[in-house]
Amino acid sequence: MMAAGTAAQTNARVLLIEKNPTLGKKLLITGGGRCNVTNAELDTRKLLAKFGSAEQFLFSTFSQWGVQDTLNFFHEHGMDTKIENELRVFPISNTAQSVWDVLTTYMKQGNVTIKTRATVAGFVTSPNQTITAVKLTNGEIIHGKSFILATGGKSRPETGSTGDGFDWLKELGHTVINTAPSLVPLKLSDEWVQKLQGVSLPLVRFTLFENKKAQHLPTGRQAHKGKLLFTHFGISGPGVLNMSHDVQEILEYGTATIMADLLPALDHKQIDTAILESFKGEINKKFKNISSELLPNAVIQTLGELADINPETPCHSVSRESRLKLVQLIKALPLHVSGTLGLDKAIVTSGGIALEEVDFKTMHSRKISNLFVTGDILNISRPSGGFSLQLCWTTGVVAGRNASQ
Repeated sequence: MMAAGTAAQTNARVLLIEKNPTLGKKLLITGGGRCNVTNAELDTRKLLAKFGSAEQFLFSTFSQWGVQDTLNFFHEHGMDTKIENELRVFPISNTAQSVWDVLTTYMKQGNVTIKTRATVAGFVTSPNQTITAVKLTNGEIIHGKSFILATGGKSRPETGSTGDGFDWLKELGHTVINTAPSLVPLKLSDEWVQKLQGVSLPLVRFTLFENKKAQHLPTGRQAHKGKLLFTHFGISGPGVLNMSHDVQEILEYGTATIMADLLPALDHKQIDTAILESFKGEINKKFKNISSELLPNAVIQTLGELADINPETPCHSVSRESRLKLVQLIKALPLHVSGTLGLDKAIVTSGGIALEEVDFKTMHSRKISNLFVTGDILNISRPSGGFSLQLCWTTGVVAGRNASQ
């Protein structure tokens, strides 16, 4: 949508081919339906550091359209934004529909023609390695001068992202790195996790272990930080999603365990003191009935069971050994990963077209001169927090501008 709208601004005749009945199906579910438009990190070097090894490729692209350009674009089109935790940017309306409205209006201004319920079967090429047309599954042939591939990866296939673009790229001679779910919730083998379904913690520190050995992240750090959400199958939330790619790599070769520090701002002694204070205030109450400002009651009760504290035990009778074991679990709760959810639950996919085969100054293929590629079709890993959509806006704009030339 961004690429089509941008190309149309140069008075190019633009046709957007969409296999769904309507546009933006995946866009409307991003960020839980609120749409994390971008990340408000305005220092381009700091921003691109989040894209790992792809950083070196993206400087020329982001110098043409960066975060500030994205913010200006949406603001100028009447969509106000707000910044939340970790510089995540959302529409002030709290709904992805606002983003969708801006993009559809943008395309209408450029007279973009939209063809929905049209499933592409592949490209038609000439002997000189250029694309002349696309072929639809109904046999229709649509000719054009430039072609932008914006099919996304394989995540959330119910939205239309079924990996078609990867197959077409391979047919054109491109190298496609194996795709796998990325930014995906994790399944745990710990049965107790089901008791905490729906409980969330705002800031947890996660240390990842491979075969009981702590793993260093590419940045040199050992830990991820972020929100944690307990689910019926395991764990999710931004902090979990951001380490899921590392977890998947570990699972290929060994066992993956996460140590979760549920209260990273407090040390063991501070937590023990707070628990003692809770006990003193409710000394005759049973452990199952105590309340604490430290953590949700369901978490305290579940960890109490893991610390061998009988929920019927009066607070004054909880042994020092059990209390300290509870403190230890709060600071280092072992989470045993049994796997990840599949592509149907992934926010983005890792893998995609090899970056060496793309000219990032223009986003055109180095193998097919009139083919341009964007977004999740690229082999670029990134964390959650607005980085995926910013990659879409940036590559979409640059591809749209150059394709229209």
